[in-house]
Amino acid sequence: MLRISDNKRFIVNGDGAPFFYLADTAWELLNRLDKDEVEFYFQDRVRKKFTVIQFVLLVEHGFEQANRYGHLALQDGDPLRPNEDYFAYADWAISRANELGLTVAVLPTWGDKWNQAWGKGPEIFTPDNSFAYGEWLGRRYRDSELIWILGGDRHIQTPQHLEIIRQLAAGLTKGDGGSHLRTFHPPGPHSSAQWLHNEDWLDFNLWQTGHDRNRDTYNAIATDYSLTPAKPCLDSEPGYEGHPISFNPANGYLNDYDVRKAVYGSVFAGGCGVTYGCHDIWQFLDTSRSPAISYALTPWKEAVNLPGAAQMQHLRALIESRPYLSRIPDQTLLASDPGVAGDHVTATLDSDGRYAFIYSAAGKPFAVDMTRLASPDINLFWYCPRTGVSKSAGKSPIQNVKEFVPPTSGNNNDWVLVLDDATCSFPDPGSTV
Repeated sequence: MLRISDNKRFIVNGDGAPFFYLADTAWELLNRLDKDEVEFYFQDRVRKKFTVIQFVLLVEHGFEQANRYGHLALQDGDPLRPNEDYFAYADWAISRANELGLTVAVLPTWGDKWNQAWGKGPEIFTPDNSFAYGEWLGRRYRDSELIWILGGDRHIQTPQHLEIIRQLAAGLTKGDGGSHLRTFHPPGPHSSAQWLHNEDWLDFNLWQTGHDRNRDTYNAIATDYSLTPAKPCLDSEPGYEGHPISFNPANGYLNDYDVRKAVYGSVFAGGCGVTYGCHDIWQFLDTSRSPAISYALTPWKEAVNLPGAAQMQHLRALIESRPYLSRIPDQTLLASDPGVAGDHVTATLDSDGRYAFIYSAAGKPFAVDMTRLASPDINLFWYCPRTGVSKSAGKSPIQNVKEFVPPTSGNNNDWVLVLDDATCSFPDPGSTV
């Protein structure tokens, strides 16, 4: 089972091997897909090197509707009366994901079932029944490879809300013996840390930075990274590919470049992973059987091929190409103005100075304090987040400050500079040209 690393910054496997949390958002999978469609979707995400699939047991859209097999999740809307046929389908989906090497990050319920600030509701959870529901779920999925995500896009606004979340967490722990990691999915733009950082049961923090263009995700993650006690953190809902900017289609739609800027900024700022999302996929848009939600455009079986999803594997490959558990965020590596928002430069560094990655969101030149690296002899590469291709930029001798100019600049021209201690003989960070 997954656990938190000894330095409290990462998620690792049971044997201590690094686990990069690269998730896809599939909130309504259980209600909208049949088994053949789930298989199609899982296989696609395995090919694209995702490690986690996020979905919900009691979904917002369709909670009172039967799934594709005619099964409601609950009998009479009562969380103490789960429908065995519905949860048998959930069993199959979780088991199939695990067979394919995917971890599932499961929300026991969407947030409108405990805080109907908006959404369909109804509010069906109390502190008493949330504990019992959690215990039942924990026991049922005790041996599955999963992470529990509480919350579901809602604020904790009252003492009762907080107690519902605490009791659900306690029930899950009693049911599974504490064998799974637990976190909380907040509304945007907020972090779980706002309410829960000091809760013993919260193993790592999640942000929802939200669906605007050029959100400063790096600052959001840097804020949580700086908290004590130290806990891993990541952005579990940056802007979705294909989502209307600020929920208004008149503003245009977020694209793969928007996604890359958000995810590289957050991971380099200290995130232990990140979640990709597509507005058409989380709801599994199929115009032949259900209407679009919030201006979705592309049927989901086409949307799986949008470029942003395939590009996420290049981020994972880059992070996993170098020593993993010693990576830290460090903007002091930069000897120039990092800029802001869509023009930002974000740096991450090996704590022993063996390598560094610097992301320039728009190909803006930047200067590096080379004294932060361990070796006087540095191998240089330009890594393309769009293709996963790396280009050798030669070597650099020891010096105090050196300026770097990315190969191209402007819109859709983001680059990562890789600086390696030449004595470490690291492999090329990507397929080379």
